[in-house]
Amino acid sequence: MDSIAGCCALSLSISLWVCITAAYSHNCDNQLVSDLPQSAFSSSSVLSSSHNPGFAKLNRRDGAGGWSPKDSDKYQWLQIDLGERTEITAVATQGRYGSSDWVTSYVLMFSDTERNWKQYRQEDNTWAFPGNSNADSVVHHKLQYSVRARFLRFAPLQWNPTGRIGMRVEVYGCSYKSDMADFDGRSSLLYRFNQKSMSTVKDMISLKFKTLQSDGVVLHGEGQRGDYITLELKKGKLSLQINLGDAKLRSVDGHTSVTLGSLLDDQHWHSITIERYNKQVNFTVDQHTQHFRTKGEFDYLDIDYELSFGGIPVPGKSVTFLRKNFHGCIENLYYNGVNIIDLAKRRKLQIHIVGNVTFSCSEPHIVPVTFMTPSSYLLLPGKPQLDGLSVSFQFRTWNKDGLLLYNEFHEASGVLQIYLNKGKLKINVHKLSWNQADITTGDDLNDGLWHSINLNARRNRVSIILDNNAASTFHSTIQMQIYSGSRYYFGGCPENATATDCLNPFGAFEGCMRLILIDNQAVDLILVQQGLQGNFSDLHIDICGIQDRCLPNYCEHGGECSQSWSTFYCDCAGTGYTGETCHSSLYEKSCEAYRHKGQMSDFFSIDPDGSGPLEPLLVYCNMTDKTWTVTQHNNTELTKVQASNSGKPHLVHLSYTANSEQLQAMINNMDYCEQEVSYHCRKSRLLNTPGGTPLTWWIGRTNEKQTYWGGSSPGIQKCACGLEESCLDTKYHCNCDADRDEWVNDTGLLSYKDHLPLTQLVIGDTNRTDSEAAYRLGPLRCNGDNNYWNAASFNTKSSYLHFPTFRGELSADISFFFKTTVASGVFLENLGIKDFIRIELNSPVEVLFSLDVGNGPFAVAVDSPSPLNDNQWHYVEAERNIKAASLRVDHLPRVAQEAPADGHIHLQLNSQLFVGGTASRQKGFLGCIRALQLNGVNLDLEERARMTPGVNPGCPGHCTSYGNLCHNGGQCIEKYNGYSCNCSSSAYDGPFCKKEVSAIFEVGTSLIYNFQESYGLAKNLSAHLSAIYMDRTISTENTAFSFRTTRAPSILLYVDSYHEEYLAVILLQNGSLQVRYRLDKDKDPDIFSLDIGNLADGHLHSIKIDREGPRVHVEVDYFHARSYKLSTVSDKAFNGLKSLVLGKIIDTGNLDQEIVNANVQGFVGCLSSVQFNWIAPLKEGLRHFSSAPVTVKGDLIESDCRSSVMTEPVAMTTTLSFTDDSKPTEEEQPLQNAFRSDSAVIGGVIAIVIFVILCIFAITGRLLYQNKGTYQNNEPKRTEYAENTDAALKNHTNYQDSVSESRKEYFI
Repeated sequence: MDSIAGCCALSLSISLWVCITAAYSHNCDNQLVSDLPQSAFSSSSVLSSSHNPGFAKLNRRDGAGGWSPKDSDKYQWLQIDLGERTEITAVATQGRYGSSDWVTSYVLMFSDTERNWKQYRQEDNTWAFPGNSNADSVVHHKLQYSVRARFLRFAPLQWNPTGRIGMRVEVYGCSYKSDMADFDGRSSLLYRFNQKSMSTVKDMISLKFKTLQSDGVVLHGEGQRGDYITLELKKGKLSLQINLGDAKLRSVDGHTSVTLGSLLDDQHWHSITIERYNKQVNFTVDQHTQHFRTKGEFDYLDIDYELSFGGIPVPGKSVTFLRKNFHGCIENLYYNGVNIIDLAKRRKLQIHIVGNVTFSCSEPHIVPVTFMTPSSYLLLPGKPQLDGLSVSFQFRTWNKDGLLLYNEFHEASGVLQIYLNKGKLKINVHKLSWNQADITTGDDLNDGLWHSINLNARRNRVSIILDNNAASTFHSTIQMQIYSGSRYYFGGCPENATATDCLNPFGAFEGCMRLILIDNQAVDLILVQQGLQGNFSDLHIDICGIQDRCLPNYCEHGGECSQSWSTFYCDCAGTGYTGETCHSSLYEKSCEAYRHKGQMSDFFSIDPDGSGPLEPLLVYCNMTDKTWTVTQHNNTELTKVQASNSGKPHLVHLSYTANSEQLQAMINNMDYCEQEVSYHCRKSRLLNTPGGTPLTWWIGRTNEKQTYWGGSSPGIQKCACGLEESCLDTKYHCNCDADRDEWVNDTGLLSYKDHLPLTQLVIGDTNRTDSEAAYRLGPLRCNGDNNYWNAASFNTKSSYLHFPTFRGELSADISFFFKTTVASGVFLENLGIKDFIRIELNSPVEVLFSLDVGNGPFAVAVDSPSPLNDNQWHYVEAERNIKAASLRVDHLPRVAQEAPADGHIHLQLNSQLFVGGTASRQKGFLGCIRALQLNGVNLDLEERARMTPGVNPGCPGHCTSYGNLCHNGGQCIEKYNGYSCNCSSSAYDGPFCKKEVSAIFEVGTSLIYNFQESYGLAKNLSAHLSAIYMDRTISTENTAFSFRTTRAPSILLYVDSYHEEYLAVILLQNGSLQVRYRLDKDKDPDIFSLDIGNLADGHLHSIKIDREGPRVHVEVDYFHARSYKLSTVSDKAFNGLKSLVLGKIIDTGNLDQEIVNANVQGFVGCLSSVQFNWIAPLKEGLRHFSSAPVTVKGDLIESDCRSSVMTEPVAMTTTLSFTDDSKPTEEEQPLQNAFRSDSAVIGGVIAIVIFVILCIFAITGRLLYQNKGTYQNNEPKRTEYAENTDAALKNHTNYQDSVSESRKEYFI
């Protein structure tokens, strides 16, 4: 007993019943059948007297050596009466001795009353026990959980196909004692406390109950301060309501309600345990437990006077309102160790009995019937020729549709049909095709609850009552006399029934029925079961086999569960997940993954833990040469601080667009993270003197105080300048610590991942005279993905990597990339005793996903139309859940196969996980695997490969798979972890060479690209050098560009040579396109005009001109295409290329008159993505002016032709300046630009006026700074360009710090 007490004294999570079970379980394995008399055995039938059920004892040879029924079919059973309720822990079976008769699988059913049987269930499914493979070996099964019953039935499902059903059995367990009370719906037990009020911080309540009623209060207690606890049946589910009280009576904030269980009104025993410690509550119904915390601020439950069980008998109680009392039986009722029913039986003073409470359990003899399949039906006889008819019954189902009753009237005078349609009850009375009555009533009748139907028809009047509710009574008058027929079909029609006998266009009913009355006579379904009355097919009589497939809820991530009779469904809408159980994330794990799908910079949802519990988070993915993931917070503006000191510091709390768990998961996946911090100060110290107490510090996700500043390292109390020894005053480690009466700043990057992101900032030195400060905290920026390119190369078929056992009992998802040149090989394998999971390349065109969870091997295959062993990266995604297994390869359609509706659902593995091979070292994989992820967890292949012979970390050759993502002539550059696109020879820019490079040309703007090897040769060429370039010839040109303008005539592009040859693309006065070629200076040019409308219409148009020898192909806007041929010339080459001009042609000598006319203004508008063979002149002029052979005259404004407004040649974009060398100073009154202020608001008209003036100055200064100067040929200023581009891009996104990796701040 000391051990029992010690067990029960453990933590709250160990239930009382667990302790009791642990104390006695070792004694509960006695043989229960061997000593029973033959009269304790019965069966559905017997083959002969020597095969009777009394001979069905294990290892006995009495009679014919066991029991065999007359017919071997699925309706047979062997029943054992144990004499009293007994705890059953195991069963064992044999076949019939010395015969070929044995059972290969069976179900186990139990009952207290020999009626209303219940099937043993395991893993939340009807359990089929494996039986015997011969007549004499014993197969023993220990039950996963014990059952308590008097009667036990073995129902064979399958047997030896060359023999008959034959059984010998044994049952193991021990006696079971309980204290029981029966409540009649008007009675209750009151447990009265010794004191006026009971205040508890810990409670333990346990009991078992059985009932036929779906509603009723099981227990209730309340206090005057608003505390209460109520356990109540509501629609067959248990609702636990707790309020631990509050200052206000009936506080809404303190009310906590949790619902658990389902179908609890089945007249079978259900166990309940409620454990509470402070606010933590464990609520258990049968095998399902829900853990929750109560709301409110208090920990004690204060109950006044008494706790009631079975109802709320006192009218004065505040929660009495129309709640039913419990009607049924309760046993082993314990409250904090007190046996309530035992006290009541012994008439102790603590217990007050209200009404009629008896101490045994009365059992109503109700026989249900289960319609198991679409072919199920029940045929019952009726009395024909009665004047009218009367039918009533109850049903429960999950299906929305199905026939409930079909009856043909006497002499085929009409038909009655009662059926479900979309959850509503419909009653049709008709003669042939003429509807006489059509009644619809009820809603959501497929809710799994019992519903009653009472139909009466007399003469020409039909009445229907639903759920005994007078409000649901409907009457209909028909123009025909009703005479009852002789055959009533319930649930469906026989397969061979004629249309006049039984017609069912509504689908079969799958569910349960009971209490069937025909013509006011109760139907004895046991007689039907014995074949003495009526007929049936695929029925289970004396059992209701309904189960709630949404309990437990296997829909993950908040998916909503719904169900039918045979399966459940998950609605994943709005969850961010997909699949049969909402297991798989819709989103990629990182911005890196989006980038390598070809996505451009934008906002994306990422899911760092994949199918794990964390929700996706929204980030900005900035696709530059690196992929930056930017997470914003609520305080990125420059913010002023005043009046703070070490005793009363200024506190800054940052709130990010993701919670701490999401951020941690994201950061852990990244290669690098940073966060810029900036402190602008005037007589405001930052970290104080070296070694002194820091005046300002910050806190990151570790919740620890950090005393280093941006640009420094953890543990070093310095700023960036202190680490670099470049502070304004070398005696200090920060610029601000010099305490100067002038504006300085300390700015740098925090980049230690384990400390990021910054969550709090504490500032403590701004309260002295003339002391001012401002801070700016940038967003969290991370790049890379240390999992996406994590790879291993398998060099031998016997090599593999091993990892801990994969845990994916109910849901498992596996994804990875592979590439190989071999025809087959196993990617991964994990084994159990019988279960396994394996993914393999089964052939060059097939990937196979196979597994076994105990129901037999199960496989899904995807066949590819092209070989998968092509040394290209291919993506594999496999998922297994309790509903289905699925497999997807690359972008091929997902292939899925449903799992059995009933059977094993837990995948139980115990070996190591083998990657790249198998435990037997057979069928090993040769090639590369990367980005291997199991249930959202990434496996570090490279780390394991470094210590494994035959396997190398990493895998080269990414460009072979991803090179096609480099567009528009971009070249793929191989990297160890991934690849990048080199856009240097492309007219486009961006990570994939897809971003158009565009510019606004104003009146007179000219960009000249000189075809010399160095820019210095553009001016004074010697005769010798001119001769060299005159020898350059090309016979092929590929020219492409886009433009947008409203001006015509215009010159779009002009290429000339030293031999007075040229190519000119112009818009004529009417806006039509003209291409002019002159490849012989002594002949007139070839002119090709495309009259396809006015192209000077302000819309973006694309031009593509390809020449090969004399053949010229011109394409406009991708679909207007023309082919031309140059006139006969001796030389088809472009000789001595000199220059390419965009915009106005400066050197106008020898120009044709048509070109002169187009060159009056040059080009006014937007040019984009100009490519001439291998040269991108516009991009060279904008990106590499200082090193490229480019001359620019006038204003050239980088813009976006797709978004620019072209009615006037003005764009709010970045202007390239070439003459003004002035730069703003870095520190000029930063507080004038501070967006926030933590001081008191300055009011009044004067303050408003000052604010407006400052804004005007600031805006004017910024505009002047952005529009400085014009291009000078010999003095380009690229720094202003870079800075202004950064500013312009910032205006287009809220993520100011995400666009440029290096950013400077200027304060005007």
